[in-house]
Amino acid sequence: MTAQPEQRASHHRRSTRRRAVIAGVSALGLTGAAIVTSSMLSTAGAAASWPSDTGSKPVSKTVPVSGVHDGGMKKYYGTGDLGGDGQDEGQDPIFELADGATLKNVIIGTPAADGVHCKGSCTLENVWWLDVGEDAASFKGTSSSAQYRVVGGGARKADDKVLQFNGAGTLTVSGFQVEDFGKLVRSCGNCKKQYKRTIVLKDIDVTAPGKSLVGINTNYGDTATLSEIRIHGDSKKKIKTCTRYEGNNSGKEPKDLGSGPDGKYCTFSASDISYD
Repeated sequence: MTAQPEQRASHHRRSTRRRAVIAGVSALGLTGAAIVTSSMLSTAGAAASWPSDTGSKPVSKTVPVSGVHDGGMKKYYGTGDLGGDGQDEGQDPIFELADGATLKNVIIGTPAADGVHCKGSCTLENVWWLDVGEDAASFKGTSSSAQYRVVGGGARKADDKVLQFNGAGTLTVSGFQVEDFGKLVRSCGNCKKQYKRTIVLKDIDVTAPGKSLVGINTNYGDTATLSEIRIHGDSKKKIKTCTRYEGNNSGKEPKDLGSGPDGKYCTFSASDISYD
């Protein structure tokens, strides 16, 4: 979350496209759990349909995670104090990860509150957000050496940001799917404490509608590298790839400096983005 929310993208709650199930799954007699733990962790381009949960678990108080938490593909959703699904700033998360923690094989349903918070380096592996609340995940470590990894999984129905990068360090997102969203990744444009942030997006499937893949603050030295990005249903190329901003720590709306590759802050070429 930001010190002050940026303008919200319009939200179209349209039906998501169903991806084809990997050929041969039925013949092999694999269970739903096997599909999740094998196919879902392969590249996003080869991913099957969105996973089914193995059961539901209401969460009324933030779940602290240290070490590894394997959710077994259960669907967690907020209730009580975590029962909101709006865009209000300052909501508590469903999960809060300590420095070095891993959250894996989890589906976050609705209400989703503020999703997942990482207090330091963390790994989110095969985590799926069915209907993003305030943000899907926020990364808040203060060390320049912090490493945040989002491996596999996906998110949809995000009014604004999916992954909010408030802290310092490097965020790498790979094998991910995103549908019906505002911004996939945003380096906080107006947090009270600002940092240099490095963002790497690779092997990502993006399904319109959407506003922007990544937003960075060039005045703080942010960089974004994009590769193997596949954009679906955006023949007019309305989704911005990499948007550069002039960030601040005063809470004001950041200034938009333009978008697209520039060879310095937004690093990628036309061949790194495909459309169908």
